[in-house]
Amino acid sequence: MIRSLVAAAALALVSSTALAQPIPDAAPADMDALMALYRDLHANPELSLHETATAARLAGIAREAGFDVTQNVGGTGVVAVLRNGEGPTLLIRADMDGLPVTEQTGLPFASQVRTTTKEGVETGVMHACGHDTHMTAWVGTMRQLAALKDRWSGTLVMIAQPAEEVGKGARMMLEDGLFTRFPRPTHAIAFHDTASAPAGVIGLTPGYALANVDSVDIRVRGVGGHGAYPHTTRDPVVLASRIVTSLQTLVSRELDPQTPAVVTVGSFHAGSKHNIISDEALLQLTVRSYAPEVRQQLLDGIARIARGEAIAAGMPDDLMPEVTVKDEYTPSTYNTPELSERLLSLFGEQFGGERVVQATPVMGGEDFGRYRLADESIQSVIFWVGGVPLDRWQAAQAGEATLPSLHSPYWAPDAEAVIATASEALTAAALDILGRS
Repeated sequence: MIRSLVAAAALALVSSTALAQPIPDAAPADMDALMALYRDLHANPELSLHETATAARLAGIAREAGFDVTQNVGGTGVVAVLRNGEGPTLLIRADMDGLPVTEQTGLPFASQVRTTTKEGVETGVMHACGHDTHMTAWVGTMRQLAALKDRWSGTLVMIAQPAEEVGKGARMMLEDGLFTRFPRPTHAIAFHDTASAPAGVIGLTPGYALANVDSVDIRVRGVGGHGAYPHTTRDPVVLASRIVTSLQTLVSRELDPQTPAVVTVGSFHAGSKHNIISDEALLQLTVRSYAPEVRQQLLDGIARIARGEAIAAGMPDDLMPEVTVKDEYTPSTYNTPELSERLLSLFGEQFGGERVVQATPVMGGEDFGRYRLADESIQSVIFWVGGVPLDRWQAAQAGEATLPSLHSPYWAPDAEAVIATASEALTAAALDILGRS
């Protein structure tokens, strides 16, 4: 995700001299306990909307740390509140859900969990996106801040969010009163591990950092028949092919060349036999953008092109394509510039400039952006923490190895480096935002 901007940082990390002296007490002191927690979370993942045991575990830890804890917010969500006098209200989020991926890392604590999805597919379950590192760093940060109450003033709201992988968790927690039943944040921060940077490197993108993500279905209808007599049919495969080709002009010819966007047809299904012209084709698209007006332009353009190509093909009104924008929309994530610059400077002082880079935006999606969208007065930032073990990173840079991506069954980050770096960064950020003058 931030590969282009971290090569120099990777070289700097070759020796331990790249590590700066941390701000006192910002680094977690209980790494052995945190790593034990990480291994347990990694071995026992739960799918989106089913994070019951995970949530109960995190809620118990939060209570032990002295937080006022509420469970089952927006499904399995956990809200832990610690009030410590007057001051800002800071929300720190971790996501809890695993993925329907059968783990192949070979780790001694690899997940052996298997389940059947709601679609009826039997699969393994794995923390293939690193949410286990997110939760563990969240716990490390929680314990540190509870122990450092004499260093800050305000309210700390720590949330363990369900269903990030399906883009529903943040919305569900907000709809269940996250900002009305609990203190409304003035600031919100989170991090995500990345498989595109060496372990311990921090990347932060001011402004748009992650994309709007829409899933769109286009049902292309026609009149089926025998493949030997196409003149008696209206072939939906030909029409769908025209639509696929024309969709490419939305980005290449209708948007400013400097405006990032993606329209990808990821699935094209039609027909059942060589000599049968089907009466229907189904296209499935992923559509990505940053600004809301660009998102709307793309969605309107998809509907226009589908209808226009059908008209050009002579389809009657009752056979016009059906365009459906799925409800699992994830909005773009916008890092507010003021807090972004503040944390870039803070992290540079904390870790040394060679470990902190200003990252480029990515077209991946993350529902953390919903919290700021619910109240645009919130100062909000999500940042990256590199997870690629240094020896693997160096081998890949030399062309001697390939690196797995997030969501890969082979993704095995240097978890200790991710957790230590993220805990320290989140704690330092919290002390800066909530610190007593």
